[in-house]
Amino acid sequence: MTAFTILDDSTAWRAGFEQRLRASYAAAGLGVGAVEHRLDEVRAGVGGWTVAAVTDAGTYLGHVAVTVADDNGTPAGRIVDLRVEPPHTGRGHEHAARDWAEQWCAERGARRLDVRLTEPAGELFGDYPVRGQLRTRAIGSPPEPVDGVTARPMTQAEYPGWLASEKRAYVGDIVRSGALSPAEAARKSDRDFAKLLPQDLATPDNSFLVLERAGEPIGTGWLKHGHLPGVTYGYSLHIQDKHRGKGHGRAAMAVGERATLAAGDSALMFTVWGGNEVAMNLYTSAGYRVLEEGRSIALPRSATS
Repeated sequence: MTAFTILDDSTAWRAGFEQRLRASYAAAGLGVGAVEHRLDEVRAGVGGWTVAAVTDAGTYLGHVAVTVADDNGTPAGRIVDLRVEPPHTGRGHEHAARDWAEQWCAERGARRLDVRLTEPAGELFGDYPVRGQLRTRAIGSPPEPVDGVTARPMTQAEYPGWLASEKRAYVGDIVRSGALSPAEAARKSDRDFAKLLPQDLATPDNSFLVLERAGEPIGTGWLKHGHLPGVTYGYSLHIQDKHRGKGHGRAAMAVGERATLAAGDSALMFTVWGGNEVAMNLYTSAGYRVLEEGRSIALPRSATS
């Protein structure tokens, strides 16, 4: 019978966990500096995690690590890690560990349970809806412009309308993914934009672009350079509705890749929200790998996820 024992010393688990993360991040195209930066972010939260050894009749099988914290006013649980060693997989221990994590978090008041994956979910988390993916790709050389789409800097006059549109779109993405309610998403949007753009259009290390084709504006782009060492983060590459369906999405990504290299970075990263299969398919076709995928369900399990 699968059993769980909370560890007083999780040093051995932590070393193995970091090693697996390091290999996964590197395989997705991040350089050494970016990998270590991501690991530092993970390490910052380790002290608040609870790690349990998974055993059966005294035999060690693996680990499960969990935590509960406030997220925008809602207690949220998180499965930080769940691993059963290969000799013991496929015997129900993974499902037992998932069920234990769900119960542990629910008992501590969590109303939602998140899991962040660095490999395909498979059947274990197949019924956890996808809330978002972090995609990345190493950029070797500047791509040629696609379909004659070019970019120019956004003007001060264009910025207020763009900002209002971006905030609305951000709220819509979050709500569509099922991650937060409309009110929670609106509050998150206000907080995030205030933090990310304290100087509006003059905020350093950001590119605000207007995408054009034959002199006509067809979309916009917002990129944060040096988001991680050597990595530009694409907050948005947006094509206007009337210009969609014409292959301009790939053209916009080429614009972002050229801007990434021009800023001195060598990889481009995006978040794509759950429910946006069109964007996911576009990123896949363009060679952007899933660095992390977030999934979640509502707690208790009987609630609608």
